[in-house]
Amino acid sequence: MMWRLSIALGMLACLPAAAADLDSAPRLEYRVVPGWPELPKGWNFGECSGVDVDADDNVWVFHRGKRAVMQFDPGGRLIQAWEDVPVVAAHGIRVGPEGNIWLVDVGGHAVLKCDRTGRIRMVIATAGHRPGGQDAKYAFNKPTALAFTPDGKFFYVSDGYGNSRVVRYSKDGVYQNHWGAKGTGDGEFNLVHDVCVDEKGRVYVADRTNQRIQVFDAEGRFLNKWTGIGSPWGLYYVKREKAIYMADGVNNRIVKLNLDGQVLGVFGGFGKAPGKLDFAHHLAVDSTGAVYVTEIKNWRVQKFVPAAGK
Repeated sequence: MMWRLSIALGMLACLPAAAADLDSAPRLEYRVVPGWPELPKGWNFGECSGVDVDADDNVWVFHRGKRAVMQFDPGGRLIQAWEDVPVVAAHGIRVGPEGNIWLVDVGGHAVLKCDRTGRIRMVIATAGHRPGGQDAKYAFNKPTALAFTPDGKFFYVSDGYGNSRVVRYSKDGVYQNHWGAKGTGDGEFNLVHDVCVDEKGRVYVADRTNQRIQVFDAEGRFLNKWTGIGSPWGLYYVKREKAIYMADGVNNRIVKLNLDGQVLGVFGGFGKAPGKLDFAHHLAVDSTGAVYVTEIKNWRVQKFVPAAGK
C-alpha cells in the first residue's frame, strides 16, 4: 500500500533523529498494564493506528482489521465493536466535544463523523475515494488526524502524506482556511502526521519527516518550531498538565514536552515484549494519567500507568 511505503520512506529519512539528546532526558516512571485490553476469543487487532479517550475514560481504538473501531472501559473490557466501518485504511481517531467519534481514513482520503453507535453523520471526501489537491476545500490526500478547538466550534485536519497542509473547518464541516506547503521552511511541512490544540487555541503540528513540531495561532500564522525532540508521529495535549505527550515512532518512545518545547521526560524503547514499542503511532492520556499507545508493527494498543499507580 502506498501509505505504508510512505511510512517506510519516512522512517529512513528520520533515522538521524536527535536521539542522543533525549537519551539524557529524565525518565518518566510508567509500567505497562499486563493483558490490557481483553479481546473475545478468536479476535485480534490489525495494525493499530489511532486511540482516544472519552469523558468517561472509555478508550476508543481504530485499527486496520475487522471491526475497525472498538470501545473499551478503563479496565480493558470490551463495550462495543463496529462491524461495518466503511474505511479503506484506519489512521487517526478523536472523540469530539459533543461525544461523536471522528475517523480519519488515510487510504480513502476522508474524514468521517460517527455517532457513538457507529452511524455516519458527516463525510468530507470526494466521490470514489479520489485524492484532492493542495488547495482542495473538501478533499484530502492521505489525511492523518484531526483536533478540535477548546470551544468545540472548529477542528483542524492534518493532511498529510500526499498534501502538506493543515485545513480548518467549522464543527459542521464548513471550510474555513488552510495553510502549508511541501518544504523545510517555517510553515512548510514534510509529512503532516498529527495535530493538537491547547486551551489558548495554539495549534501544534507534527511535522514528522522534518523531525519537528511547528506551532501556529488559530488562523495558521507561524509562531515557533521545536527541534531536537525526536520524530513526532502522534501528539496529545493534556490541559491539566499544560503538556504535550508525543509518540516518537522512529525511536519508539513517548516524550513529554512543556508548551515551550522543553523535554520534561521520556519512557519506552524498541521491542516486542509488553512495555516495549515498535512504530509507536498515536497516543491518548486519560484523566488518571494513564497513557494509551497504538503500535503499527506490534498490532496492539498498550496501557501505561504511572509506576506508583495501580
